[in-house]
Amino acid sequence: MRSFLLGMTIILATASGAQAEMHEVRMLNRGASGPMVYEPDFLQIAPGDTVKFLATANGHNAATIEGMVPAGHSGFKGGINEEIEVTLDREGFYGIKCSPHIGMGMVMVVRVGDVPLPEEFPVADVPARAGKRFGEILSRNGFAR
Repeated sequence: MRSFLLGMTIILATASGAQAEMHEVRMLNRGASGPMVYEPDFLQIAPGDTVKFLATANGHNAATIEGMVPAGHSGFKGGINEEIEVTLDREGFYGIKCSPHIGMGMVMVVRVGDVPLPEEFPVADVPARAGKRFGEILSRNGFAR
């Protein structure tokens, strides 16, 4: 009986190693890469991981950009100054914006799983500064076009 319990304990301990992870992103007025940023501005995560957006500075939110989420994902939108947690189960690339500051380039990218960059990412109708920042983020992380 004792060896059975020991065996079950080992199995359960090993199985818990595959748990989803929590990743934190800070919403900032100024960061290492300039004004109005998410830090980090790129995440590589596994399906089922959770991203926690921290309201580090006032006046920001986190929301997906229409057309910049994997097919079948409805997207999400946090309120201004709201700390939110989002679990991403669907593989693909997610474009995230701060709704009031997208025009200033406050965007980030989350890549879920080991998938190629979609041809239409980022979408063409984002503001110029957001498009430029998306290009910088993707290039810095090995996804240059």
